[in-house]
Amino acid sequence: MTDQVVAGVPRRESSLLRTVRGLALIRESAVGMIGLSLVLFWVLVAIFAPLLAPFPPNQTGLPLSPPGAVGLEGNVYWLGTDQLGRDTLSRIIYGSRQVLLYAPLATLCAYLVGIPMGLAAGYRRGLTDDILSFISNVILSFPVLVLYIIIIATIGASGSNIVIAVTFASAPGIMRIVRGLVLDLRNREYVFAAETRGESPWRIMLVEILPNARGPLIVDACLRLGYVVITIGTLGFLGLGLPPPDPDWGGMVSELRSFAIINPLLAVFPCIAISSLVLGFNLLADGLREVSLRD
Repeated sequence: MTDQVVAGVPRRESSLLRTVRGLALIRESAVGMIGLSLVLFWVLVAIFAPLLAPFPPNQTGLPLSPPGAVGLEGNVYWLGTDQLGRDTLSRIIYGSRQVLLYAPLATLCAYLVGIPMGLAAGYRRGLTDDILSFISNVILSFPVLVLYIIIIATIGASGSNIVIAVTFASAPGIMRIVRGLVLDLRNREYVFAAETRGESPWRIMLVEILPNARGPLIVDACLRLGYVVITIGTLGFLGLGLPPPDPDWGGMVSELRSFAIINPLLAVFPCIAISSLVLGFNLLADGLREVSLRD
């Protein structure tokens, strides 16, 4: 037993140290730093939304005011107002809270479902692999957007239901990525050593194999976060996102596009917010991939 502990500790410490060192090396990637800066910008905006927003998100004022308009009480609407007179800047700021809550939560839930499926399919193979791969292939055969629409239209539009829909649609893709990594790693010497020591299959999968597959999964998680942000925006645009009056970037674009003739800029600002956050996650993923190749 002592040999198992002693033999296992350096490997786990080395894996942890490599992860910390890899994340620290993101400073050497200009692309990664730009992405990290964009993501941190929106994270700080979400955290300090009550301090940064000029008005409450649902406070009404002058309807359809252009950027820089001044209200009756001397209030300045820096990005204008929507058709109900709600300040666009304030709703974008508060909308970042919704996106940065549900996008990471949905992505995390998808990984919590997809990783065990991929580990089991890749390590056990045989009938387990056949069943899980068949289920994944069936789900992945549907167009993703159509699948989201079917799920949300069936169970209703809400934040929790968006998480369920994203988890259901994304977990099979994660499962296939993890399965491919496990098929490569299951024949490594440290896995044979763990099997020789008599460790349980799930301990081998979670302790020996999964930490060594972390690099591609971290990069995929950043990319998938960007996809989920787009998904939330798309569902909001289609009226299947967060129910009103909660500020939703996609819903704001849908509401304001009808008034583009009056003021084309109104719908542009939420689009910029979505694009900048997605760009941040994508650039961060590129930076992490660059760092992992150096490491």
